[in-house]
Amino acid sequence: MTIEITREFDLDSELILDSDAAAALFLEARTANSWADEQISDETLQAVYTLTKMGPTAMNIQPLRIAWIRSSEARAQLVEHMNEGNKAKTLAAPMVAVLSYTNEWHNLLERTTPHMASMAPTFEKNLDSRNTMAVTNAHLQAGYFILAARAAGLAAGPMTGFDASGVDAHFNANTSCSAFMVVNLGKPSGVIDRQRLPRLDFDSATVTL
Repeated sequence: MTIEITREFDLDSELILDSDAAAALFLEARTANSWADEQISDETLQAVYTLTKMGPTAMNIQPLRIAWIRSSEARAQLVEHMNEGNKAKTLAAPMVAVLSYTNEWHNLLERTTPHMASMAPTFEKNLDSRNTMAVTNAHLQAGYFILAARAAGLAAGPMTGFDASGVDAHFNANTSCSAFMVVNLGKPSGVIDRQRLPRLDFDSATVTL
């Protein structure tokens, strides 16, 4: 591990991950805009979701829903709604995932949180609360998703530059789902577009009370 953070203190001694795993998940992984010429199997996608779903969410509500964009027809429909700067890289990525949240997660409480299933009628009456919990926890799961992709040897390019209403019309019609992020996925090409941008140090971003 060669990036600057490893020189601040002995990071390896504080982690249960070995140095290669820490590098793959955090220290050396980069947001990707270009890709190796290698397709992604359904088994790899299943592995990514298997890790993603294990991250904690409030009340275990798991509001994240994923649409894997594999066909050329679906890809063309998606690209129509991407911002101009995101179109070419979305076309080029071996796989694209549309991340959405559902505000009807309460209907699955019997499966996800059996001991709190009796709260479903209360949430049914409170759409604002359901929306807030859905948005917050789906974004939390999006972070797990990116790390899961890296754990599977993929690079991720998350984007929010798209017409969400257009994406929903194509991919979430007649559902309770709302798109909030599009993530390009593929094996990394090794091309580095620019140097890693600075991260805030410990003293700048944290306080001990």
